[in-house]
Amino acid sequence: MNGVPQDMEVNSPPSDGISEIQFSPQADLLAASSWDNNVRIYEVLANGSSAVKAQYSHDGPALCCAWSKDGTKLASGGADNIAKLFDITTGQSTQVAQHDAPIKEVRWVDGPNPILATGGWDKTVKYWDTRQPKAIATIVLPERLYAMDSVFPILVAGTAERHVVVYNLNNPSTPFKALTSPLRWQTRTISCFPKGNGYGLGSIEGRCAMQYLEDKDAALNFTFRCHREGGQTARDDFTVYSVNCINWHPIHGSFSTAGSDGGFAFWDRDARQKLKSFPKVGGPISSTCFNRNGSIFAYAISYEWNKGHAGALQQGPNKIMLHAVNDVDVKPRRR
Repeated sequence: MNGVPQDMEVNSPPSDGISEIQFSPQADLLAASSWDNNVRIYEVLANGSSAVKAQYSHDGPALCCAWSKDGTKLASGGADNIAKLFDITTGQSTQVAQHDAPIKEVRWVDGPNPILATGGWDKTVKYWDTRQPKAIATIVLPERLYAMDSVFPILVAGTAERHVVVYNLNNPSTPFKALTSPLRWQTRTISCFPKGNGYGLGSIEGRCAMQYLEDKDAALNFTFRCHREGGQTARDDFTVYSVNCINWHPIHGSFSTAGSDGGFAFWDRDARQKLKSFPKVGGPISSTCFNRNGSIFAYAISYEWNKGHAGALQQGPNKIMLHAVNDVDVKPRRR
């Protein structure tokens, strides 16, 4: 099965593992970074068809991508230890950041002048004014960065050994909070709440955690199981899968999860309940995103390194699918 029935497949997908997909906040342009060293930008038309609009390359696997808020620029980071900035209007890409190891995450930071945050396996997060060659500031992390996200006023970094560090962007160089993940295994994804008052974590053990920032809201924190098979009772054996992505619906505030089991689901955070789950898509889901009005949910079917190098040798085809979102599937059911 290529995906959920009626879902549309993006034309000319990457030829190797898809590391991240991101919709522009201003148009139905979908960016995809890939292990084939390339970053592609697809134009998605109203009828669901798509075509490559632009493409540029790194000198190693491209591991991440992120759009600027105005949708005119796309940042990407790679195993070549650099971040690039692609200008939609000129069609040119330029190097704007440098690390001592692969760059795992790039995120734009809100402010009077947009700042690019890059996080890498060199155990640092760096802030860049993309018009200048040197970093504005460098933060030393406790371990290698695995996941990062930012919604003003916070930036949250998850590293190896289950460290989670939260930064207040009004004082971006000093940790606001440093804690150990409430999940028992490796952090795979972090997604900040739309209001910037907390964040969701996903781990390799098929669990998610919803964490509020303020201590007064600690009673609202919770964890839940997902992307598991079997285990009808507590004593049954079950298979756990990595939770690879969490995304927030831009209109209704519900969220999605997707994982190595090839499944995705929509959830109501406040009611702590699942809204809708979908059939498995025939391969791991490595990255997901909603478009700007939440009418399209894109997901990448691709190997996501949960079984190491040996697993990469048996990986299937790489695909990006477009799912037309039904409002009833993502709208919280208020009592």
